Amino acid sequence: MNATSRKIGQPDTLRDKAEGMGAGARITVEARLSYMSGFGNSFETEALDGALPVGRNSPQKCNYGLFAEQLSGSAFTAPQGKNERSWLYRIRPSVKHNARYEPVDPGLMRTAPNSAERKPLLGQMRWDPSPIPDRPLTFLQGLQTITTAGDAESQAGMAAHLVLVTRSMEAEYFSNADGEMLIVAQSGSLRFVTEFGIIEIEPGEICVIPRGIVFRCELVDGPARAYVCENYGGAFTLPERGPIGANCLANPRDFLTPVAAYELREEPSRLFVKWGGDLFVTAIGQSPLDVVAWHGNYYPYKYDLRRYAAVGSISYDHPDPSIFTVLTSPSGEPGTANIDFVIFPERWMVAENTFRPPWYHRNIMSEFMGLIYGVYDAKPEGFVPGAFSLHNMMLPHGPDAPAFEHASNVPLQPVKLTGTMAFMFETRLPQRVTAHAANLPTLQPRYLDCWADLKKGFDPARKDPR
Repeated sequence: MNATSRKIGQPDTLRDKAEGMGAGARITVEARLSYMSGFGNSFETEALDGALPVGRNSPQKCNYGLFAEQLSGSAFTAPQGKNERSWLYRIRPSVKHNARYEPVDPGLMRTAPNSAERKPLLGQMRWDPSPIPDRPLTFLQGLQTITTAGDAESQAGMAAHLVLVTRSMEAEYFSNADGEMLIVAQSGSLRFVTEFGIIEIEPGEICVIPRGIVFRCELVDGPARAYVCENYGGAFTLPERGPIGANCLANPRDFLTPVAAYELREEPSRLFVKWGGDLFVTAIGQSPLDVVAWHGNYYPYKYDLRRYAAVGSISYDHPDPSIFTVLTSPSGEPGTANIDFVIFPERWMVAENTFRPPWYHRNIMSEFMGLIYGVYDAKPEGFVPGAFSLHNMMLPHGPDAPAFEHASNVPLQPVKLTGTMAFMFETRLPQRVTAHAANLPTLQPRYLDCWADLKKGFDPARKDPR
């Protein structure tokens, strides 16, 4: 599949401008926001006609004086179905976007196992939305870790972050070598200008940036708040549908990948790299987003959660919440995910003689949950958009008392849940709360009270339901 973004001019014009630029001069490609459709496809795209070699990956000389460079997201010898790599044709090779690295303060960002902050802390927890501050915060400065799980260096587990953004990154760029990042927009829109092209997301949409890809984050329409899942393990992929068959859930055609767009920006810049749980910075003299063409199957992408085709019961009971899995990160154990990204979207509730909200349960998965917009049917009180909760493995949870009373007594007519979107980052590993999250003023001290009014209805002398 081929797609071409808008070009800035003929090659001679580009070359003449580049040769005459001073230290502070800047040329940025005028690229339209355009995408290619499909999940896991091998794409090819060029921002200048003829920038992409034909019939080979690494010609002796590339057109326009470009450099060929491969970016591998998997081992060279990974099975064909899991082998991830893209060929990039760029103005400078990445070695020229890389000088001496210096460690810098990671701020509120933490990485598993985060042993320095490990303290006994157990229980169901919920936080109110974190207010967006008045002070300037870029995507990197506004990233605050809530939980960590597993071990990034063994490439297992995850971290759940909240990000508050009040300032666009300008001559600043970021690359995460520890894991891929799944960003869930909650309030305000974000633009990710990446080596592969440009992605914009609004509340109700997600963006996935694989590990190692360089990007800059910009605001679109004012300050923004988002949830972020940092995946240390196997790359996110679509779940197997099993008996569901070929259709529904997240359909591959609804995933969008950006067309090539590059910057020719010659000014002092800083590239931040997260590696081994630490944050480093290197000073460079230009933008590292200089990929004029690329092809392959390793790239960032976006998805609109509102396009999810939900599946549920049309008779009685309801399936496990795994039926709402959008993306999954596999572990070495079949059927048990490193991470499942699960949503609870708009849907019809029609099951007969059935308690329709999620039932009370304990399970082996640890659930970090957030509300993007609307009302979550199992927690209609105290869980508002921008809030988040944590129910760790084997800790009981389920509907609060008002939800239980309502669902137990409401006439069971077909009902459509509308205007709602909640999600979970669910992992087989325990999620440990960071010291920052444990001390947030938004942590609800009386969250457990949501179950306090559940009343014992047991009566051994009465067999029929109350």
